[in-house]
Amino acid sequence: MFVNSSQQLAEKKLLLLYIFKQFDGTVSHSQVTDFVLENDLLNYFIFQQFIGELKDSKFIVEEIKDQKQLFTVTDKGKDTLRYFINRIPQRQLDRVNELLKEKKHEIVKKSQVTADYVKVKEGEYLVNLKVVEGDVTIISISLNVASNKHAKQVCENWQGNVQDIYGTLINQLIETPKEENQK
Repeated sequence: MFVNSSQQLAEKKLLLLYIFKQFDGTVSHSQVTDFVLENDLLNYFIFQQFIGELKDSKFIVEEIKDQKQLFTVTDKGKDTLRYFINRIPQRQLDRVNELLKEKKHEIVKKSQVTADYVKVKEGEYLVNLKVVEGDVTIISISLNVASNKHAKQVCENWQGNVQDIYGTLINQLIETPKEENQK
């Protein structure tokens, strides 16, 4: 995990760029941080330094969206990685690929289904529910509920049953009303 030489610094920075690219598009700061630290790929301080350097070099761009810090690899970053990929030891690439394979489904699921709430005033909470695929919002719902308890329950139910809820809602919305069926 510790980096001792300039060659190791370059390898680790390229490895981090590779990790960003393997997320296929946009990845949140917390997702990549969790992945890197959980798997002991870099220590936190080197990781933060490398993110800053990758941004300064315009290999990745940062965007704030829905109060989340998101990163995307630029064309310059992709070109650099393509040119220098052979400088990353194959065993490190294999390890990252294996780790990503295990975690990718979980990471993508978390980034696509969101549920949060804010207190508007006493006895009123606004719950925001969303499903996003890539850059496309599939569904976004805002609900007012009367208590913190209800807000939490709505969020938990959304996270645990989003496919059923979405399917039921769509079926209800596209179903022909019974009165029209009788005409």
